[in-house]
Amino acid sequence: MIDAHCDLLYQLWLHNYDVNFSDNLQFDLTKWRNSPVKIQAFSIFVPDNVPANQQFNVALKMVEIFYEKIIYPNPDIIPIQTKSDIENLEENQLGAILTLEGCHPIGHDINKLIRLIDEGVCIVGLTWNNSNAVADSITSHNNKGVSRFGEDVIQLLNEEMIWTDVSHLSVQGFYDVIEQADHVIASHSNAAHICQHPRNLTDHQIKSIIDRDGLIGVTFVPEFTKEADIVTIPDLIRHIDYFIEMGASDQLCFGSDFDGITNTIVGLENVLGFHRIKSYLTEHYSKSIVEKMTRQNFINKFPRIK
Repeated sequence: MIDAHCDLLYQLWLHNYDVNFSDNLQFDLTKWRNSPVKIQAFSIFVPDNVPANQQFNVALKMVEIFYEKIIYPNPDIIPIQTKSDIENLEENQLGAILTLEGCHPIGHDINKLIRLIDEGVCIVGLTWNNSNAVADSITSHNNKGVSRFGEDVIQLLNEEMIWTDVSHLSVQGFYDVIEQADHVIASHSNAAHICQHPRNLTDHQIKSIIDRDGLIGVTFVPEFTKEADIVTIPDLIRHIDYFIEMGASDQLCFGSDFDGITNTIVGLENVLGFHRIKSYLTEHYSKSIVEKMTRQNFINKFPRIK
């Protein structure tokens, strides 16, 4: 299986937990190795309370954590930057992908983004919940879209064959990306028709991603799944059902958001819960649909070939 989004790097930066095993983490290396997840995306998420002049240094620190704590000490964990890297993974190896959640750490300096891409970033979220020089976020009252600088950012991502992530973007920003980006992903968003949360995708947005042959990462965030105190795996399955009804079977993957959430879906308290998700999928869907959702859609659409 492949998971397109988690915030382990943020937790390791903030608390210096033991990456090998910690009860405080929803994702650690021991849990990962005991889960069915073969490839994991690790986001660089710099909280917006970090002073602007320090945000890029914090982003680089998370890059350092990625390599020094996850990659270098563990020969079975391979950094993924191309589709070929995925296809060349051996049976006993795991793949690790570096991503960026929000362009606020680069300010107005595109060279900082180039540096992060050079470090291995393969998915770039234009915003987190805070607006920045690139675009407005979904929480903005202005609902402005992608800025002129943001257009330069998207052009760079197109040239470098990097995914542009629309999760957290304003509505106008979403459609600007649909018009401009070659490779579109909503790394961790569910269906607004099932749960009316502003971070979820409307029917029109879902159709737009289908038309662009993009990806949608079904996420395990409880409040994006159901408006209830207790949320269960069948509640999450309703979103998958709806995406498939909308014709998005070739678009679906997963974006758990582990270690970026406090509350969890019952049965999905940590990465080991992917065993339960896999069982539910096998019971409810055809073998081809399960194969697409769990790995093949992500691999098929990985922008960089080699």
